[in-house]
Amino acid sequence: MSLLKESKSENGKSVNNNPYVFKDEDFSTMFMTQEGKLSVLNKFNGVLRGIENYRMLIFESNPLSFLTPSHWDSDIIFFVGHGKGTISLVFENRRESYNIEKGHLMVIPAGVTFYIINSDDHEKLYLTMFVSSIANPGDFVPFFGSGGANPESFLFAFSTAVLETSFNTTKESLEKIFSQKKGVILQATKEQIVALTAEEEEKETNKQFGPCQIYSYLRESNECGKLFMVDYNEYQKLLDFNMFISFSNLPQGCMNTPFISSRATKIIMVVSGRGRLEMAASSNDVDGTTETFYKQISAELKPGVVFVIPPGHPMVLMSSQDETLETICFEVNAKGNQKFSLAGKVNVMKNIQKEAKSLAFGTSAEEVDIVLNSQQLNFFIKAPK
Repeated sequence: MSLLKESKSENGKSVNNNPYVFKDEDFSTMFMTQEGKLSVLNKFNGVLRGIENYRMLIFESNPLSFLTPSHWDSDIIFFVGHGKGTISLVFENRRESYNIEKGHLMVIPAGVTFYIINSDDHEKLYLTMFVSSIANPGDFVPFFGSGGANPESFLFAFSTAVLETSFNTTKESLEKIFSQKKGVILQATKEQIVALTAEEEEKETNKQFGPCQIYSYLRESNECGKLFMVDYNEYQKLLDFNMFISFSNLPQGCMNTPFISSRATKIIMVVSGRGRLEMAASSNDVDGTTETFYKQISAELKPGVVFVIPPGHPMVLMSSQDETLETICFEVNAKGNQKFSLAGKVNVMKNIQKEAKSLAFGTSAEEVDIVLNSQQLNFFIKAPK
């Protein structure tokens, strides 16, 4: 039985009632120029109110473009899904610049001013941005200091007298430097990009906020898939968020066996490729009924789709027969979390006592073991056609 119900809205269009899966129509555009845009996913609520403190964003920018300086009132963790560039973090007494490329993770602390350059001549830069709110659950504000429109500088919130005194200059001078009206993502010349991406004079050992390459941390691998994962042992900045981050690569026509996470909630975005999600959920998760039975939640996956897997919910991802499926997963409340496989060469069902198997399944333990021992691959296997 599928949870993918559809209802009709007032205008007659179909509305997807799947509370765990989010598509293009669930995103809104925060900022957009000819050189790129920043989109934000609607707040998590309802059955996902336990993760309402977090938001997902997608940043994309054209080759040789520049995201103007800003600071945010919330922490940001980003993943580079495609392209390469440079990010600079600006402090009162220093600046730290880092080259970033596909597979890099990086934390931008709340309040730190930063700007991003797409340094490639041909490829777009795509970032998945995970925001952890501080002041109010699910709310965050980016503060852009430069420019005069789309949006205007936050400095315009102050009176002219305060600005003239603070900067020790005239109103005319202030109006001149805040005259840029092209927005927050701008085209840059090749010469400007070269200057912005030049290596800093500071030694790498003096820098504190550099990126982590998730592709360096392979956890599971066979011919049917790869799983990379970073925890706070590999990237200490994640300790502040009680979070692990994982990246899955499923070659065409492959899947993972059913498994659960014991404590972590998995917030997953499709980076590339197409495939399918199947998850088991309790009926009272969605319908609010007191009787417990299980429904299948399923969804077709494509780039940009976000889906959430609560703790304890068995799930399977399958790639399509003609495309590799890549996903990035932010696992929140990860301390003490364990992954339990429910099928495959290594799975928890095999360790149930013989008598318990016979009682639970209503047949002999030997028959149960024949089924449980049939799959010789672990975690990644071929998907049904």
